[in-house]
Amino acid sequence: MAFLDKHKAIETHATLLMVLSLLVVAIGGIVQIVPLFYLQNTIEEVEGVRPYTPLELAGRQIYIREGCYGCHSQMIRPLRDEAERYGHYSLAAESMYDHPFQWGSKRTGPDLARVGGRYSDEWHQDHFENARSVVPESVMPPYGFLYNAVIDGKYIQDLVETNRMVGVPYSDEMVSASLADFKAQADPLGDSAGLEERYGEAAFGTPVNVRNFDGQDALTEMDALIAYIQVLGTMVDFSTYTPVANR
Repeated sequence: MAFLDKHKAIETHATLLMVLSLLVVAIGGIVQIVPLFYLQNTIEEVEGVRPYTPLELAGRQIYIREGCYGCHSQMIRPLRDEAERYGHYSLAAESMYDHPFQWGSKRTGPDLARVGGRYSDEWHQDHFENARSVVPESVMPPYGFLYNAVIDGKYIQDLVETNRMVGVPYSDEMVSASLADFKAQADPLGDSAGLEERYGEAAFGTPVNVRNFDGQDALTEMDALIAYIQVLGTMVDFSTYTPVANR
């Protein structure tokens, strides 16, 4: 009874209840966070994961701007039904260069963590212009206006530099060549040797998609968005990947 009386005193005293609640939450947070400072690396490094190319990075900004993360997650959980539908569960390393990450918490549409290469560029063009033309039950709004939104990459170097400031390992060469790489990725007839040297198989073991993504002569936001979508989940070769715990 004495214990219950003390507990009642806490429940009936709003200020005391708030202070004690904050104290409990603070202790719980410290217990979870402090051990991370003593680990040399909290993210398992995985071969193939590379920084986004300037065009993919621009596409990611468009993806965020249009609120795509509100209906699509980019995290496959380690559950059987998830893996059977979407593929191998997501690795922390796959999002190590994402600022902010796009894990999401809601799926009005399917998870996009492994969507890269699953559909053709033409399919994505139709899907963005009118989602119901390829998925009749879709509730996704049309994004056909992206075809007419020409981009010149005026601020792409600033975007690459900003990402380097928060830890993405863009080299000085990557920063200085960002505009050239931005244009080269969507021009299959142009000189993409530098782009592939900086971001391709020689540097990271991962190929770079170089092609006209939206089928138009002009470089548009549709090019950038499709370039970003087509790289999602393609950097890690899961046929050869072995978790650290099993090595």
